[in-house]
Amino acid sequence: MVEGSMTQGAGQGPERTETLRDFRVPPYAQAPAQSAQVPPPPPPVEMPPPAQPHPPVVPHPMEAYPADIHPGNAFADEEPPEGYTPTARDLPVINRGDTVQVRVESEPAPAPLPDGLGPLFVVGDVHGYLDELLAALREQGLIDVDGNWAAGNARLWFLGDFTDRGPDGIGVIDLVMRLSAEAAAAGGYCKALMGNHELLLIGAKRFGDTPVNSGAGTATFQAAWLLNGGQKADMDRLQDVHLQWMSRLDAIEQEDGHLLMHSDTTAYLEYGDSIEAVNDTVHALLTRNDADECWDLFRKFTKRFAFRDESGPQAARELLSAYGGQRVVHGHSPIPYLLGEVGTEDGEEDSRPVVEGPHVYADGLAIAMDGGVTMAGKLLVVQLPLHD
Repeated sequence: MVEGSMTQGAGQGPERTETLRDFRVPPYAQAPAQSAQVPPPPPPVEMPPPAQPHPPVVPHPMEAYPADIHPGNAFADEEPPEGYTPTARDLPVINRGDTVQVRVESEPAPAPLPDGLGPLFVVGDVHGYLDELLAALREQGLIDVDGNWAAGNARLWFLGDFTDRGPDGIGVIDLVMRLSAEAAAAGGYCKALMGNHELLLIGAKRFGDTPVNSGAGTATFQAAWLLNGGQKADMDRLQDVHLQWMSRLDAIEQEDGHLLMHSDTTAYLEYGDSIEAVNDTVHALLTRNDADECWDLFRKFTKRFAFRDESGPQAARELLSAYGGQRVVHGHSPIPYLLGEVGTEDGEEDSRPVVEGPHVYADGLAIAMDGGVTMAGKLLVVQLPLHD
C-alpha cells in the first residue's frame, strides 16, 4: 500500500463477469436519450419557477463510426486487458435469473445523528445531465427554484461520474462545487466521491495520447475517454480548479451505516484495509502523476457486478467487514442492466427501461443508485435509510 496524506474531498480476485465487446443494442440506445424532466415542487406564490428547458441532444461519440470502429483505438487491434469493463452507455443487456429485487420490510433504526446534522441524501451517476440533476434536487427540497442550497443542515453525497455522455459535465461539477460551499455555510454539507469517469477525465487531460501499460497492447487515456463518451465541450471548459477538485475526492466513505462507493467492485480492498488507507492511497497515486499507475487505478474502478450473482452477498460482506457499515451503496452499474430490463432489440417504445428508485439486492446488503439517466432511465436522488 502506498502511504500518503489524507485529503478531505467532497479485492479480491478477478471480477465474476467477463467483459463483452461486441453486442447488439436497441436502436433507441444508439444515441443519448433524453430523460424525462421531473417537475419541481409547487413554488411559493411570489417566486414562480422558470420553465426548465429540455437538455440539448448531444450526439454520442460513437454515432459517426461503423459498429466495429471507434474514434481512437484504446487498445489498438488487441483485446482489452483481463478485468477491463467498458463503461460506454451501450453495455450488453444481461438477462439473468439470479438477480432479485429484495423487498426490505424494515430498515435497522439509524444511529442517533451527531448534533447539528440533518438527513442524509445520495445521488447516483449524473453523466452531464445537469437539467435532470437540478429537477431531482428540487424535488427533494435540497435546492430552491434558483438552484441554491435550500436544505439547511442536510447532508448530500454524490457517488461520482459527473461527466461524459451527457451535455454539460463541467456544469455539473460547477454546481456540486458551489453547493458544497453553500451547504457548509448553512450547517450541512455536500460532498462527492471519485468515480471511474473522474479518473478517466483526469488521465485524458494529464496524459493525452501517452501510451500506458494496459496488458494487451497499446492504450491511451485519450482514446479510452473518447470510447467511453468523452465530450469535447467538457474538455474545452475543463480548468485547473476542476482537476484539483476531482483529484482530491475520496474513493469511499461511511455515513450512518451506509458504505458509500462509486463502483460495485471489491477492488477497493486492494488499496487499503480501512477507509482512511484507501483514500490516502488513491490520493497518493494521483499526486505521483504516473500514467501507468493512474491507468491501473482507472481499470480497477471500471470493474462491476461484484454483488450481482449468488456470491454477491459474500462480496458485500467482505467490504462491510473491512470498512464498516450495514449496507453498500454504489453507482456505476445501471439498474436496468442489473435487472436485465433494458428492453427488446427492436427498440419498441414501451420497452424503454423503467426505473422508479434504487435497486436493493445481494440479500439486502447492496443498494444500486445508477438509475440509467443516459438511457432514458432516471437520475436518482434519495434519502437514506430507505423505507420500503
